Amino acid sequence: MARISTRGAAALISLALCASASVARALESVTVGATSSITDLPFFIAEKRGYFTAEGLDVKFVNFDSAARMIAPLASGDLDVASGGPSAALYNAIARGVGVRIVADRTTAAPGRYSQILLVRKALVDSGRVKTIADLKGLRLANAAPGSSAMGTLNRLYKMAGLKEGDIEKVYMSFPQQIIALENGATDLAMPTEPYASEATRRGFAVPLITDDKIYPGHQIAVMIFSDAFRAKHGNVGVAFIRAYIRAVRDQNAALVNGRLAGPGAEEFISLIAENTSVKDKAFLRTLTLSNADNDGKLNMDSLKEDFEVFRAAGLIEGKISVDEAVDSSFTTRASAALAAGAK
Repeated sequence: MARISTRGAAALISLALCASASVARALESVTVGATSSITDLPFFIAEKRGYFTAEGLDVKFVNFDSAARMIAPLASGDLDVASGGPSAALYNAIARGVGVRIVADRTTAAPGRYSQILLVRKALVDSGRVKTIADLKGLRLANAAPGSSAMGTLNRLYKMAGLKEGDIEKVYMSFPQQIIALENGATDLAMPTEPYASEATRRGFAVPLITDDKIYPGHQIAVMIFSDAFRAKHGNVGVAFIRAYIRAVRDQNAALVNGRLAGPGAEEFISLIAENTSVKDKAFLRTLTLSNADNDGKLNMDSLKEDFEVFRAAGLIEGKISVDEAVDSSFTTRASAALAAGAK
């Protein structure tokens, strides 16, 4: 074995340290808005498994209590990436010149992979007042917000049930508030996400009536959003971020059995959710159905356009904008092509 002098060893160590510092400096900083919810699992996976670092990215997460609060810091450049519903408010912001664009899928309704569940107060079921969705006329529904993606789900629900817009009274509140309102009788119906829906059912005061994958298959419920500054940043940084995200989504989907975390890597991912969200009960997490994310990050443009027309018909679109103008699919196209070619 060749020997190295003390002086030579010191020189090699110095070179190694300089190289390490150079690599560290080469990492691109990316600031991502998150809600520390179960749907952020692909972010947790990409960070834990080193996918972001492998792409040369130093990703920092900033937590918000709602996706709506991410738009202003996106526009100002304080955030690079966010996610949320493709809402009327988002389209109106883009129409006003706010520098953001929809770039990738975050949540879609696929068979057996629902995002929201229509719940009814158990007392209404026990009394026989509600047996099917045709019995919803005259009831009060708690929903997240006017002009949200849930509005598209409700539009489809009305058609399925033979109802009109005014047949159900709507009130707006957060998902945790919806569960409280169901429990105390302040609302008859609610459409929360998980884990709130399962918690209400488990506690015995609500009954699941129908899931959104059955109401609106393929519904584009949530999207990933880039700031314009980030989209323009050296061209390939956004593609690198999407590549890491897609790898994590594929890992998540591979760990699912009938929509639940029960396959390869499931226990690791359950632990990641427990570590990074307010849901700590691992046994409970094993019972949850996770919402769908597309393996290539591909957006359902038909769904986006259908919901946009629902917003427009309700008078919620204020400016001159189209879905095509609000979307930039180039990042997912390039990222999925690179992964298919074996690039990591």
